[in-house]
Amino acid sequence: MAKRLIFLLGGARSGKSRYAETWARRHGGRVLFVATAEPNDADMRRRIADHRESRPADWHTLEAPRETARQIADCPIAHDTLLLDCLTLLTSNVLLELPESATQNEANAAALVEVERLLEVFAAAEASWLVVSNEVGMGVAPPTRLGLLYRDMLGRANQRVAQAADEVLLLVAGIPWRLK
Repeated sequence: MAKRLIFLLGGARSGKSRYAETWARRHGGRVLFVATAEPNDADMRRRIADHRESRPADWHTLEAPRETARQIADCPIAHDTLLLDCLTLLTSNVLLELPESATQNEANAAALVEVERLLEVFAAAEASWLVVSNEVGMGVAPPTRLGLLYRDMLGRANQRVAQAADEVLLLVAGIPWRLK
């Protein structure tokens, strides 16, 4: 199978990660799971543990919440499929590193720098990639400045990955809708 960039979007608990993991089990060969979550509270620690437990034992995990593209490029583990879960948290990590005075343009630019680096690493790689992200622009406007910054920067990041992707799926209630 030729290398592909598959982008999976959807709301929280829409089945994105489950779909990506199922695809990787069926087609993935040697799988590198790239985790961007950080265990900052009890709920996230539980969710990370649940995700680890659900993955096949022969998958390798790279925990890369920051400088994700560089860590992937430097990773010595041979793989046929890379599953990045998720761009949502990676973008949040980028936002939280910015100064409180950051403008929307600065936040968008910071997210796009990370996305462009990821796309450069993908272009140089031989593996297929599955990239998971939340679609956060379909609900109400966030009531805080930080929430607005985040929604808009993730929207820009999602648009860029979708533009570069070979295939884009929107998951709703576990059902994939092929967008591209």
